Amino acid sequence: MDLGLKGKVAVITGGTVGIGLAIAEGLAAEGVNLLLSARDQTRLEREAARITATFGVRVEIVAGDVSAAAAVDAIVAKAESAFGGADLLINNAGTGSNETIQDASDEKWDFYWNLHVMAAVRLARGLVPAMRRRGGGVILHNASICATQPLGYEPIYNVTKAALVMFSKNLANEVVGDNIRVNTVNPGLVLTPDWVKTAKELTAETGGDWEGHLQSVADEFAPIKRFASPAEVANLFVFLCSDRSSYCVGSTFYADGGMLRTI
Repeated sequence: MDLGLKGKVAVITGGTVGIGLAIAEGLAAEGVNLLLSARDQTRLEREAARITATFGVRVEIVAGDVSAAAAVDAIVAKAESAFGGADLLINNAGTGSNETIQDASDEKWDFYWNLHVMAAVRLARGLVPAMRRRGGGVILHNASICATQPLGYEPIYNVTKAALVMFSKNLANEVVGDNIRVNTVNPGLVLTPDWVKTAKELTAETGGDWEGHLQSVADEFAPIKRFASPAEVANLFVFLCSDRSSYCVGSTFYADGGMLRTI
């Protein structure tokens, strides 16, 4: 299926690992030029070179932590100087948390709020004007099933991801008249390097069966009884970037293997 994306420009935060990298690869396969952002300069350079060699698209990079306003400013400036703006924005950068509300510091709340919410706010403010000039665009937010169905050990993650979903809905209503469509994806269990790393740490002193640990997590939470691959989730993002999803506005889509327990 030709999704009509060839030649467009996508900004992807957290674009060098996990879901973000899979989205980058999926869009590059459709002929989309990329501006990737992540914290690790070396990894950015490596993945940019690999994607260019594999798919023949142009890939620019900006290293930085998007929880800081200056890093967002650098992305916006690079998009303008390199491409004259962007057609697609995928707010993907994020990470899990582990705390109790009683013990978590203000500083931890501030960090996650800036990473999961304010980065999306700032990038929208910075990139929407160019999208308008270019005739429209698509903004997608990678939130989490935890925005709706929280896990008890990460209240800060749950709260900030829920806020991201609400921001996405409000932004969608504000910019739809500019031919800019905004939607959210709420993934469930996705086999990212972070999950593997955590599983290995948790099983290090009990035999090291990290794969068995992950299977037990999938058995407990996902009726499909497995984790998704990053590419499975990325496929939905790529579709939502295209005009094949032209009537999808302000919606939240779940890619969760049946994990959500409500309708």
